[in-house]
Amino acid sequence: MKVAVIGGGAAGFFAAISSKQHHPEAEVILFEKGYKLLSKVKVSGGGRCNVTHACFDGNQLTKHYPRGEKFLKKAFGQFSTTDTVEWFETRGVELKTEEDGRMFPITDHSQTIINCLTDKASQLGVRLELQNAVLYIDRIENGFNLSLKDETHFFVNKIIVATGGSPKLEGFEWLRELGHKIEPPVPSLFTFNMPEEKIKELMGVVVENATIKVQGTKLKQSGPLLITHWGMSGPAILKTSAWGARILSDLNYNFKIQVNWLGEAKENDVRSLIQEQQANHHKRMVVNRNPFGLPARLWEFLLQKNELRDNITWGEIGQKGINKLVNTLLNDVYEVKGKTTFKEEFVTCGGIALSEVSNSTMESKIVPGLYFAGEVMDIDGITGGFNFQSAWTTGFIAGKLLNGSSI
Repeated sequence: MKVAVIGGGAAGFFAAISSKQHHPEAEVILFEKGYKLLSKVKVSGGGRCNVTHACFDGNQLTKHYPRGEKFLKKAFGQFSTTDTVEWFETRGVELKTEEDGRMFPITDHSQTIINCLTDKASQLGVRLELQNAVLYIDRIENGFNLSLKDETHFFVNKIIVATGGSPKLEGFEWLRELGHKIEPPVPSLFTFNMPEEKIKELMGVVVENATIKVQGTKLKQSGPLLITHWGMSGPAILKTSAWGARILSDLNYNFKIQVNWLGEAKENDVRSLIQEQQANHHKRMVVNRNPFGLPARLWEFLLQKNELRDNITWGEIGQKGINKLVNTLLNDVYEVKGKTTFKEEFVTCGGIALSEVSNSTMESKIVPGLYFAGEVMDIDGITGGFNFQSAWTTGFIAGKLLNGSSI
């Protein structure tokens, strides 16, 4: 059996390794159109590689995927987060869990993961073809004929497509020509640009737990929020962008957000805290007595936004000042005009329609012998290691079940 794996990223490598492990007699060739392998693994997590997430309950795990939740439920039953951790650790790569659940190699270096994958592929005898793109797939009897960039043709019995997401619909044209329905791609994980908002002056400030709402929609997410020199980022923003990928695209990335700087805090609780300050610290300056645990620079900014003078005390603030401050803390509004996508780590929603793929085997329901792994399908997770987990899972299954029989 000859197997072609198209795409040298996380899903492609795992699929190639799985193919060779489960079908040692097979000839497995991995085609990568560029000259770099595992490039997203290299830059993930700031160069540390966020391998997976410490969520070991399959039902809970699927809830982190804006697209693919139902599809992945069965897949995670075959290869779970636990299996990922075990796979790497049995090959000498120990993982650690950080406070937010993200898992990294204890070396804090993505090269550890890259070396593990490339060494295993080499040991098994996976053949690597770099800078040799597959331009066209022709279905023939008992397999496929691949037309390659170097103008050669290559016969294989099975194909695993793991080319990742594409920012443009044209990137999927060669798969559409095989008869597949393509869900149009749009960016999924991106940050919010706020060119006209002064809050950008606070770049570097982090609020540990804020809640974001997109006005005019049902989108709402909570988590750490980072103020940047172009606007806002951090998990709260990235999760909002993931769950709202298509909605925000339809809005042309022009919308307003409401920020609750105190997470899920309610108005009565905030007013109670303020009344306590007025009763017990009425002579203290508001700027120096911050009862909400917000970063000092942000607290000062919010006071200025409400036109409260620098030296005003809690005793002087007055009912009107309190009302304005409460509203700003719980319903601060900012205008978003555009997005910033991290090109090295871009994630898209869209790709091969999941209705056309078996969630037991990853085999195409349209083209027998053709399999898919990773983000080339309409699967994407929120930030935190979930996209890599779906890559490991779908790659493992596609490689193992090349003969089409589910376990």
